[in-house]
Amino acid sequence: MKNLIILLFIFSAIFASQAQILKKPIPDKLVVLTFDDAPASQYSIVAPMLKEFDFGATFFVCEFQPNYADSTLYMNWRQIQALDKMGFEVANHTHSHANVSKLTQSEFNSQLTYIETKCDSLGIPKPTNFAYPGYGLNAQALNFLQEKEYVFARAGGSRAYDPLSDHPFLIPSWATDETNKVEIMNAFDQAKDGKIVILTIHGVPDIEHPWVNTPPELFKEYLQYLDANDFTVISIKDLEKYIDVAAAKKTITPDFSMKLSN
Repeated sequence: MKNLIILLFIFSAIFASQAQILKKPIPDKLVVLTFDDAPASQYSIVAPMLKEFDFGATFFVCEFQPNYADSTLYMNWRQIQALDKMGFEVANHTHSHANVSKLTQSEFNSQLTYIETKCDSLGIPKPTNFAYPGYGLNAQALNFLQEKEYVFARAGGSRAYDPLSDHPFLIPSWATDETNKVEIMNAFDQAKDGKIVILTIHGVPDIEHPWVNTPPELFKEYLQYLDANDFTVISIKDLEKYIDVAAAKKTITPDFSMKLSN
């Protein structure tokens, strides 16, 4: 009898913890699309395709420095503003695609504030979500994000996001490229049993960084599959409809032993 009472207590505690973190159950077939680095194709090709399927998405924007080969390969701020007006989330990827694990707090704040100020000048809502450039992260970066009152932060890892065990600042994702179609299609099958599939996508196509290139025809194939199979496709910000982030941060200890880079 005593053992039964202990078990009931444990199960009650688990269910209470889950109830605190989840505002409502995570539906099967929930996918988040995120786009990094602001290549020009995200405005000219990606956004129109997303609108065609009425899918949500988050664009993590930064500015690559003048020594890059051709600035026309990247979105300008008027194009980024247009993404916001289309209803997409514009989020923070640092000013210069900086490895935040190597930054002081002052440098980190400056990197994020630059993007925040640019957004403010164009009437774009202040970014509240972040993606680690190059998946560079450490515990210090999490503290910096918390002090700047960010909500979610996305990493890598090629695994599904479990809101009950993954800290909101350590959200895993799969990165797409032109070689891993089978992996991505298999990943979609993992959007079930309370887990969420998140993709990191760069240029469609990505001319300057071919190792993360996703051909437009392949990207459209993913969208057609998601649409035909009744997936719900949202932005990172939309996760707040399902997750009480404050409760998750209190309950879940950041676990750097989990795979968080690709």
